[in-house]
Amino acid sequence: MAEKKTTAKKATDTKAAAAKKTATVKKAAAPKKAAAKSVLAVNAENIGFKAGDVYQALAAAGKALTVKEIAKAAKISEEETLLGLGWLFKEGKLANDGEKVTLA
Repeated sequence: MAEKKTTAKKATDTKAAAAKKTATVKKAAAPKKAAAKSVLAVNAENIGFKAGDVYQALAAAGKALTVKEIAKAAKISEEETLLGLGWLFKEGKLANDGEKVTLA
């Protein structure tokens, strides 16, 4: 009789351990918090100023730069850099060799 109780207890302990392990895995898979996003005003005046920042950064560098390098040099975000680059490309002020951008 004692043997049956021990077997039943082991089965209960195994189920409890499995449930605990599953609960731990679920806690570890909690969703990550979203990073705070900044608001970017998209209008001709703002983009024109960003284009000026990009142009000045490229002129000061005197060489071709990546988007990341331009953003760092101009102290603006990569999104603002891309807007400024688009403006300058449209005006024919820039040349590009695949990865880097330089003044035309």
